[in-house]
Amino acid sequence: MIHARDQRPRRRWSTRQATALYLVSIVVVLPGMALAGYGVLGPLTPWHQKVLLLSFGWLLIAALGLLILLHYLRLSRTEAELQRSEQSLRQINDSLEAELRIAAMAFETHLGMFITDADGIIRKVNVTFERITGYSADEVLGENPRLLNSGRHDADFYREMWGSIHEKGSWQGEVWNRRKNGDTYPQWVTISAVKDAEGKSTHYVATISDITHRKAAEQEAHRLAFFDPLTGLPNRRMLLDRLAEALEASRESEQQGVLLFIDLDGFKHINDSLGHQCGDELLQLMARRIQAVSRDVDLVARLGGDEFVILAEGLGETIDGTSQAAERLATKLLGKLTEPCWLNERRHLLSGSIGITPLGDGVGRAEECLQQAEMAMYQAKQAGRNTLRFFDPLMQAVAVRRAMIESDLRQAAKRGELKLFYQIQVDGKSQVTGVEALLRWEHPEHGMIPPNDFIPVAEESYLIVAIGNWVVATACRQLARWASDPRTAELTMAINISPLQFQQPDFVANLAAVLETTGARPGRLKLELTETLFMEEPEAVRETMLRVQGMGVRFSLDDFGTGYSSLSYLSCLPLDQLKIDQSFVRTLFEDASNEMISATIISLGRNLGLEVIAEGVETLAHRDWLEAHGCHAYQGYLYSRPLPIHALTRLLESSTCAAGR
Repeated sequence: MIHARDQRPRRRWSTRQATALYLVSIVVVLPGMALAGYGVLGPLTPWHQKVLLLSFGWLLIAALGLLILLHYLRLSRTEAELQRSEQSLRQINDSLEAELRIAAMAFETHLGMFITDADGIIRKVNVTFERITGYSADEVLGENPRLLNSGRHDADFYREMWGSIHEKGSWQGEVWNRRKNGDTYPQWVTISAVKDAEGKSTHYVATISDITHRKAAEQEAHRLAFFDPLTGLPNRRMLLDRLAEALEASRESEQQGVLLFIDLDGFKHINDSLGHQCGDELLQLMARRIQAVSRDVDLVARLGGDEFVILAEGLGETIDGTSQAAERLATKLLGKLTEPCWLNERRHLLSGSIGITPLGDGVGRAEECLQQAEMAMYQAKQAGRNTLRFFDPLMQAVAVRRAMIESDLRQAAKRGELKLFYQIQVDGKSQVTGVEALLRWEHPEHGMIPPNDFIPVAEESYLIVAIGNWVVATACRQLARWASDPRTAELTMAINISPLQFQQPDFVANLAAVLETTGARPGRLKLELTETLFMEEPEAVRETMLRVQGMGVRFSLDDFGTGYSSLSYLSCLPLDQLKIDQSFVRTLFEDASNEMISATIISLGRNLGLEVIAEGVETLAHRDWLEAHGCHAYQGYLYSRPLPIHALTRLLESSTCAAGR
């Protein structure tokens, strides 16, 4: 049976068609590729041969494509590796360039730098080196750094420096070098050795910095810390340091020394009256005079104000010899200080009080030694000034007592321990005209403290201002009570006023307030001032006295003849009375000069129209002599001792009061 498909006529391909079919297939699979080795009659082979041929072609094409792909991938990886390598090289190059830039910047820093080879020959310097030394690079390259040496350091210094470099690899320290212009200056130098892999030094790198300004600042700080800026002398701090060293040395040496404490007499008056600029010039002049008298080995210091100290060591091997040498030095110094001083074309006279204490005489600390010399100086002042005194161990006990007095005195007024005693004043008929209020201190443990013991302490500690105000208020209250009794209404009340209290800016206002509060009559109040007050600021004192006088208060000049005693101020001050000091009256017949002084004061007061009263009248002979010479007012033990208010009241009741008649 013949099937229908078999009956279909077979189609035959021409050679041209077969070739076209084959070529088309190749073109479709792989454009641009030519496959050789088949004839044009290949498509006419049986179909299974055609399939096999086509499969083989496709496999071959796939293999070629795979090979091409693998080659492409290998090329891509190679290219990526090349790119990474190139990037890494670029980074390394950038890093090296950055390090070179940093090294260049570091070399051109604010520090001077120079590099030498192993033989010490300069191979490179930076700009800062040129600026510091003054040498250009061309002038130092190929030279040895020795050209910078100033000559201040010896061979041992450089030997130690290079020993440290060779042993430790570096050295740093202060070196004085010389600039090109010849100036020497301090440097801070750091030298480091550069070594190879074998540890051999190949180069040396040095950095230098000019520390001239730093050294100047250090010296200025040292000067301010240890020297007085006004006189240029060592200050208290340096003195105590040197004194401590001297005390330590005196324990191991046979040579002995002393400490002289000098205080200028009268300086405060000149400083306040002429101004601080003149005062400073005066201090500088006195400092030069003290230095001129002192030995070159002595330390002359200024403690402050008008206080100076001389530390004199090696004066002798015995106490007597040392004391004599110290006395000669102090006497010479006293003479130098009393030489006239010219300030603003005006002549001024000063003097000095000097206290002397030996070094190492049982003294353990510098402060203690200085305190002893100061106490001796105060003894010289109390002895009349312009003199010298050696420290006495008894002064120490006095100082301890003085400290106790000051401490207790601060609480005395609050505790009611301060009291006023009153001593009557009489006229030529022995009639009571008034009283002087005298301060007394009744200590709960030590009993009555003498005024000469606690009043100087009160003045030096400024307690006298508060105590003085208490005295004025208490006395004015008593004066107001007397005003209600006709027998005592006209009595006067004399009150001693301290210079420090009188100089307070609010003194006049406080006095006016007390008078108003207590109701005391100003005309019955008499303020006693001392001559020392007028040495400070005479014009200011006069102005204050006029304001007080304007309120009706009277003035008496106390202790006249013992101090300043200038006739010039007597005529211009608003005084009402002169008081002859008891030191003249008590020894009236023991010293002819006292008679002459007392007679002169009486005559002077009469000529100036002032009342004259004498204190210290203890005998009728005193009273008769005074009366014969024209003095008709008296105060002293002949009439009464200072009495507390209750005893005074009984005395007044039995006495005749002149003002009450």
